[in-house]
Amino acid sequence: AADPPPKRYAPLSNRKMLFLCSGSAASLLHATSSPPRGRAVGMSATKATGLSFLSPDAVERAKAGNPIEKVKLAKDGTTAFTSVYEYAAAIRAGSLTWEEVEKADLDTRLKWVGLLHRGKRTPGRFMMRLRTPNGIISSELMRFYADSVEPYGPDLGVVDITTRQNFQLRGIPLEDAGDVTDGLHARNQTAFQSALDNVRNLVGSPLAGIDDQEMVDTRHLCTVLSDLISLDPATGTRGNPKWGNLPRKFNIAVSGSRDDFAHTHINDIGLEPCAHSDTGEMGFNVVLGGYMSIKRVAHSVEGDMWVPAQVQPVVDVSEAILRIFRDEGARGDRQKARLMWLIEEKGVEAFRDQVAAEAEAYGRGTVVQRAQPKPTGDFTRRELLGVHAQPQPGLSRVGVHVPAGRLSVAECRAIADLADAYSAGEIRATVEQNIILPNVADAEVPKLLAEPALNGGRLSVDPGNIVGHTVSCTGSQFCGLAMVETKANAEAVAKLLDERLVTPRPLRIHWTGCPNSCGQVQAADIGIMGGPAKKFDPESGKNKAVPGCNIFLGGTIGENAHLSLEPAVKGVPLEHDILVPKLEELIIEHFGGTPRPAPSAGAGGLLAKVKALFRRD
Repeated sequence: AADPPPKRYAPLSNRKMLFLCSGSAASLLHATSSPPRGRAVGMSATKATGLSFLSPDAVERAKAGNPIEKVKLAKDGTTAFTSVYEYAAAIRAGSLTWEEVEKADLDTRLKWVGLLHRGKRTPGRFMMRLRTPNGIISSELMRFYADSVEPYGPDLGVVDITTRQNFQLRGIPLEDAGDVTDGLHARNQTAFQSALDNVRNLVGSPLAGIDDQEMVDTRHLCTVLSDLISLDPATGTRGNPKWGNLPRKFNIAVSGSRDDFAHTHINDIGLEPCAHSDTGEMGFNVVLGGYMSIKRVAHSVEGDMWVPAQVQPVVDVSEAILRIFRDEGARGDRQKARLMWLIEEKGVEAFRDQVAAEAEAYGRGTVVQRAQPKPTGDFTRRELLGVHAQPQPGLSRVGVHVPAGRLSVAECRAIADLADAYSAGEIRATVEQNIILPNVADAEVPKLLAEPALNGGRLSVDPGNIVGHTVSCTGSQFCGLAMVETKANAEAVAKLLDERLVTPRPLRIHWTGCPNSCGQVQAADIGIMGGPAKKFDPESGKNKAVPGCNIFLGGTIGENAHLSLEPAVKGVPLEHDILVPKLEELIIEHFGGTPRPAPSAGAGGLLAKVKALFRRD
């Protein structure tokens, strides 16, 4: 038999987890291989196309499908795996401008390499969405992010942490995209297949391996599933065409404890840890179909499936669900093309039986059993910010707040420096858009907490119950779909509320600029969604349209999660002298807030200060 093709880029699953014990201390080190660097080697192998993997029926439905399907039929989305380099070279050589790039490539196909053109707000600039399984990166990667966006200035060159435990680089022009891609691959990360009709970032537990309440360590499972999606087994290169032509986006979350830090209830596949009632073996109950969109928000449904918490069963069930969705999912109305619609069309029981039969038919030893009884007894979801002891003696995890998930170049480098000094270079992102430094020696914690980077600037370890739990989508600064600016407003309003109120527990306030709900407002205690509003204009004597919002109340996360599907208050102007008092009223009435005796600062000056952090204009 012929030798297998060489690995051009090492798969992320080549990370080896080494537990080094010395006396009473244990530390976790990630030893990564050093993959070859250079696009010529990495892109030399001939790839199949995403279309070539579709069933004949799926191809026919795509031909009669929506405009995105027609774009994919005209030229496969996976062609971006090479065209991104061709376009970059041509622009740098002066033989092409970004305006001359084929529109379908510019606005659609380049999403297969994680490039999303921000044409409405910043023409010719892209956001690059990465793949960060389980949210774990190194200090080297964080510095690379900073180096990558720094040339574009503080207005454009920023880094965002997302609600999928991921990172996004902003301001990148197409001519630089190939070099950034190569830099990521050389450091064992990729942006391939992170947008549009692909499986998005694999979300896991941010406390994996450092949690005394852990049921499953999610790190390796997330990495293997990410490799299933984004590593081509035929060529050893990044970008797997087998899963490169789905009907719509697809989300997978792997939870590691009863906290459900991964938010399985709003994912297409949610793996919830649960011991088998007879054998005690740890495994996963599978929930299905959760998602948020402009037309519908759906909580996941019970899939009535249980598999052991081992790589092969998890891969087999995920692969079966993906294959069914790829070949049988709708390709007409994109608002009805998510997995939940297919499950409802077939019925949960029929879909469950089809998945189980296919996973078992792969012949890899997987047996899909019926769902097992969920854990019982009182359990309170734990806090991720602040200092918390790990089960490893003498070590702690330290959660650091990143306001609205936005990082400047200097803040990226500061975090990298902290990671090198205190957490062996390891940085973990959370779906709340914050970071965790794991494995900090207890003796070093006071020194870490005294670091200038965590005092007096935007980063902090003890930000307060409201500021520390505010989440925001991109907003109108960069996103053409957003109706309002979210990040600057989210940070400013949270500070105002913290100055004015005391709350008995962390209060989760989520902001989203439009009904697509990238900020996941339906899962928040208080969700603020950009929308129309009117305000009386004394000059004209009429109500005039102003930037506004709808406010959702009562979403919950963790065990027994609940989505708030309808706004409690509509049409509130975003002006702080109107919005902040309304939020104060709601917090006092619904969340036990009480007035803080000290007088609050004025809204105008604070907003100007926060806007300066985001725009620097």
